[in-house]
Amino acid sequence: MNFVAPCLFGVESILANELKNIQAKNVVAENGRVLFSGDESILARANINLRTAERVLISVGRFKAKNFTELFENVKNLPFENFICKNDAFPVKGWSLNSALHSIPDCQKIIKKAIVERLKSKYSLSWFEETGKKYQIQFSILKDEVTIMIDTSGEGLHKRGYRAVANDAPIKETLAASFALLARIYPDTKLYDTFCGSGTILIESAMIANNIAPGLKRGFISESFDFIDQKVFRLERERAIDLINRQQDFCAFGSDIDEKALSVAAQNAKKAGVEKQIKLQKCDIKDFSLPNERCLIITNPPYGERLLDIKQAQALYKIMGEKFIKEKGKKYYIITPDESFESIFGRTADKRRKLYNGNIKCQLYMYFRG
Repeated sequence: MNFVAPCLFGVESILANELKNIQAKNVVAENGRVLFSGDESILARANINLRTAERVLISVGRFKAKNFTELFENVKNLPFENFICKNDAFPVKGWSLNSALHSIPDCQKIIKKAIVERLKSKYSLSWFEETGKKYQIQFSILKDEVTIMIDTSGEGLHKRGYRAVANDAPIKETLAASFALLARIYPDTKLYDTFCGSGTILIESAMIANNIAPGLKRGFISESFDFIDQKVFRLERERAIDLINRQQDFCAFGSDIDEKALSVAAQNAKKAGVEKQIKLQKCDIKDFSLPNERCLIITNPPYGERLLDIKQAQALYKIMGEKFIKEKGKKYYIITPDESFESIFGRTADKRRKLYNGNIKCQLYMYFRG
């Protein structure tokens, strides 16, 4: 089977590496998604193990279409009967960008009609009640290239199952995992987050250090699909559990000025099963002191578009520059949308990477040369 794994812009190469590590085949990174192929086991393994994918979709077909006739005929030629039974529901949703077919509602109607016509001919039915299992059809149209897909995840993969509540401006789990993978979390890493909020960066990092699969505590819509052997997900969960290694020296330290946020972080860490490796304390950045050992700081400070006004945010950057000194064994990864960050922080980053926090374009400023 062929698959599509959408992801946040800027993390495509990270996701591609993840897919190669789980033995996916034909891995190709595109803007905002990664293509790959594999069998049912890879479908289940991807859903359970991928940290930076937003979901996993079966690619039913790809083709060019510049008008509704081409869209209809190409969709009608796809083998939907291999996936959808005569009683199943198959709603359609999707998006279009820089394409002749730009009306989303019209595209939805045409694709739905084409699938109905295909299934009519295969099942000799004139009407589909759609009272059975749900197969969410998704489409993307980019520069007139159409991809027709079936969602296998259900809820987005960022919903790990540990974060019941969050602070006012939570960072997405998939993005937090991206930071941790870019920063190279090791089993003996000493991690600090000086603006930890609900603890997402700390928790995702701890899960990476212990090799805990992010999807172990949740279900996936494809577990009920008729064309997938039900034992596949059970076997892949068992495989993921066998790969967990809690005999690590990893330790994460989170601080924040918000006691409520720290309480939420503690609850989330416990639910994720990593509370023993995460220490939390109330602390203002101006009172923070670097430890006298090798350490890594990954942090998502509040900024003008999230919680503070621009002047307040920039005042924090200045304090951070004074606290996060250039020293051997100290590494800093800081995300912010403020293009003036480096001048306020006091030095140029060793590397920058463009990422998106929701709809906000940000830069991950990386300082790793001591």
